[in-house]
Amino acid sequence: MISPIIKNFENPDEIREFEKGRFELVELPNMTIGKATYDPGWKWSRDVSPLAHTEFCEVEHLGMVLSGSATVVFKDGTIHTVKKGDVFYVPPEPHDSWVLGEQEYVSIHFLGADKYAD
Repeated sequence: MISPIIKNFENPDEIREFEKGRFELVELPNMTIGKATYDPGWKWSRDVSPLAHTEFCEVEHLGMVLSGSATVVFKDGTIHTVKKGDVFYVPPEPHDSWVLGEQEYVSIHFLGADKYAD
């Protein structure tokens, strides 16, 4: 018999909290999915870097933005913006990120969630 596994971010397996945000995790066989929720003013290099012990985020990301928008800037100066409805891939190259505007930013991460803010 096939037994599906159903989880919900209303009851995540783990919550990683940091200044101006949180990262919720649900664990499935061979996969961890994350939900990022960042308040206006959140910035990775200020709010998560102390937990990660690196100047830049070096985690590979594959995800989708559910609300808000954010800027991603790579160490080489390349800049990208993601917004509601965008599906994004960020390679594991050093990068920073911050919320744009006054709206909460929420995204789902299908890749790299297990390593984020750990």
